Amino acid sequence: MSIQNKLLSIFTITLTLTLSGCGKKSLPADESFNNIPQISMQPSKGSHSWYYFTREGFRQISKVQNVPEVPFIPWTEAIRISSANCATTEGENQAFAVINRLGIISFKGEDKQLSKDENIFTDRTAGNLIFLNETPIFSVFKSAFFNDTIKDNKYSSEGSQHLFLIQFDPESKISYPIINCNNLTAARNSEVVDYYWDGINWTCCIKTISETKTEFNYINWKPTQSLLTLSPVNAKSNISQWESNQDEFRSKKEQLEYKYAPERIKKMLAGFSKRTNFSIDVKKSGGSSWRNYKNVAESGWAPAGESSPSRDNAGSCEKTSVRELYATAILAQTWSAALFEDGTLFLEGALPGKHILRGGKPVAIRLPKLPDDFVYSDFVISGTSLYAAWEESSFFKTGRAGFVEINLNKTLYSKL
Repeated sequence: MSIQNKLLSIFTITLTLTLSGCGKKSLPADESFNNIPQISMQPSKGSHSWYYFTREGFRQISKVQNVPEVPFIPWTEAIRISSANCATTEGENQAFAVINRLGIISFKGEDKQLSKDENIFTDRTAGNLIFLNETPIFSVFKSAFFNDTIKDNKYSSEGSQHLFLIQFDPESKISYPIINCNNLTAARNSEVVDYYWDGINWTCCIKTISETKTEFNYINWKPTQSLLTLSPVNAKSNISQWESNQDEFRSKKEQLEYKYAPERIKKMLAGFSKRTNFSIDVKKSGGSSWRNYKNVAESGWAPAGESSPSRDNAGSCEKTSVRELYATAILAQTWSAALFEDGTLFLEGALPGKHILRGGKPVAIRLPKLPDDFVYSDFVISGTSLYAAWEESSFFKTGRAGFVEINLNKTLYSKL
């Protein structure tokens, strides 16, 4: 039995689950498992729809296997959902996703709209979505390893603007630069390649490339007036800036032990966390930068990188490789959810306009199975619509990518 399937038997709702085991390390089957409703997600029933990305936008398709193949390219250059989160307005009914190299998708229930911006997205890597006063903010940069446009003479010219922080106006559906890398450093050929915002102060990692070396510098800054009123024209005179260092930046970005994760997450994943290894990005809806937590399975279950027993066709025990699962989680005002890369979704609380699930106890469902070498990555929930990003992955490269839309009213609430 796969590790993912071992863990789902302790929850109340599941899709396409098989149970088996080996020796003392297999989980006992839930006696009530046969009485659990088996939730169908057939397209004909309108429970879910597949979408894939093109250079022009996104298109609907019957199944992932039918998505046209594309060459694998580094993830920094691929069209994919690179970051996503929910806002807190209108009963947490609005959400956004950054589509690398393309634009922003706005989700509102079953409505979804792509806002493209060639000037900002075409030759830059975009991600790191956060919110300030319900306004989505994200960052962009150019990769020194994979982006050929940095070899252009215009890139290193004195007047070249190296964009950094961008705000997206939900009303006009337009993206506006707030601060450029040039506002933070006088060094040419520089990019803000990563940042952390704690809700007050910003800590940035700046990468500068010359013909002879590559340097990293770290700074802290905060606006002296509302950040959303700034632009690259006036930003430098309206921010307070002071030095940081590598250790400070790493401390804000480092992976923390799972015991320090928010209590709502640990409660929701209580059974799951004891039985497998995973790292999880935890976000707050409408919030600042997220933190990552690493869970190590309890004694008796194989840690990441080692092995766990499984049953072969002859019924004997053998060793199979076990790796650490990746997950993302969102803490909203009335609900919490976590999506693992294999498609296991945990949910607790109440979605907008709906009753509390199982009196506040967590439920688990399995998203539609993806082909081999495909994984689920990020997700949002808008109203009762779940949007889960998927992509074809090979080491640091990405092939096909898109998202699945799932009607939780039909697949979840109608069954409870």
